Amino acid sequence: MKFNPSVFKKFFSSEAAGGIVLILLVACSLLIANSSWSNDFENLLSTQLGFQNDAIQLRYSLLLWINDGLMAVFFLLVGLEIKRELVEGELASRKKALLPVFAAFGGAIVPAIIYSFFNNNSATSAGWGIPMATDIAFALGALSLLGKKVPPSLKIFLAALAIVDDLIAILVIAIFYSSNIHLDMLLYGGVIFAAMVVMNRLHVKRLVFYLVPGIFLWYFIHHSGIHATIAGVLTALTIPTTKDATVSPLEKLEHALAYPVNFVIMPIFALANTNITFESGMTSGLFSELGLGIMIGLFIGKPVGITLTTWIVVKLGWGKMLRGATWAHIIGLGLLGGIGFTMSIFIALLSFDDPLLQAESKFSVLVTSVISGFVGFLLLNRINARNRLKASA
Repeated sequence: MKFNPSVFKKFFSSEAAGGIVLILLVACSLLIANSSWSNDFENLLSTQLGFQNDAIQLRYSLLLWINDGLMAVFFLLVGLEIKRELVEGELASRKKALLPVFAAFGGAIVPAIIYSFFNNNSATSAGWGIPMATDIAFALGALSLLGKKVPPSLKIFLAALAIVDDLIAILVIAIFYSSNIHLDMLLYGGVIFAAMVVMNRLHVKRLVFYLVPGIFLWYFIHHSGIHATIAGVLTALTIPTTKDATVSPLEKLEHALAYPVNFVIMPIFALANTNITFESGMTSGLFSELGLGIMIGLFIGKPVGITLTTWIVVKLGWGKMLRGATWAHIIGLGLLGGIGFTMSIFIALLSFDDPLLQAESKFSVLVTSVISGFVGFLLLNRINARNRLKASA
């Protein structure tokens, strides 16, 4: 059979390609974690890389470099997309910009309440933060599988919602699950961020004057005890852009990062973070107070919180409904918000010292994330099919 490179070019230029690659790497990671290669893979992820001396600490495990380093680049790209939409797109009006913020808070508070209802005054009560978080990478990956079958406004809304959601999760971790916040490092990071804002105000256009300070910003935020990926969003907010058709530094950087993030960074992230080994007792843990709190919190609490808050905000006139979207779309998007995964698992590890509770939490998050993603995908796909049927009638 003759090799046809255009097939690959067409695949990688499609909107669904990134999501398909992501799912394949998730499957590979689960297979590795439950095979004879499991220990070798864990050792690889634990490999220490970098350097350190008396003044600088830059030697971390490969897994940390992926989750805090590469993911900061992912957040940089998402932050660029959000800023562009705030300046000239779907979030340009105040009402449209506020909608995902309110929705994110609703989508975080309702799951926490549901979890607390099931685990009140129990040994697992500390895990109330587990179902609060939406995994932005996997949620956007699932939505990208639908390509043009959903309104473009939905992707921007989900990205903005998930960023605010992650910020909420980071604050929850910093306030309730952390004991070593270093204010001096936060101060250094704040000074660098302020300098980048000043450069933006002075109309400095060269990207190097933002990306190099952005690396130092990442370093100081990481050493402050707060999740370092926030540095990517903060850096993105300072990159200059324009309201007209002129190609801005922001758009140049966004274009340069799109393929590396979608086809390198995200697959590596999926491979490294889905390596959950299935253990005895995990299945029964799904029906414990812990498992039910996580599963109902993510699968029911997320869509209810996101949809109900969005409806209230729109009805009160504080926000504006997404262009081309219906309330069924919002419910489907809320279900995708139930993909908790990485941040949820991270909070679970901070919540419990007992390895069994950690394993039950991780398995509950994994199962619910798969169910939420699958049901959300099916609902949004069905809405598209119904709309096409109506249009052709």
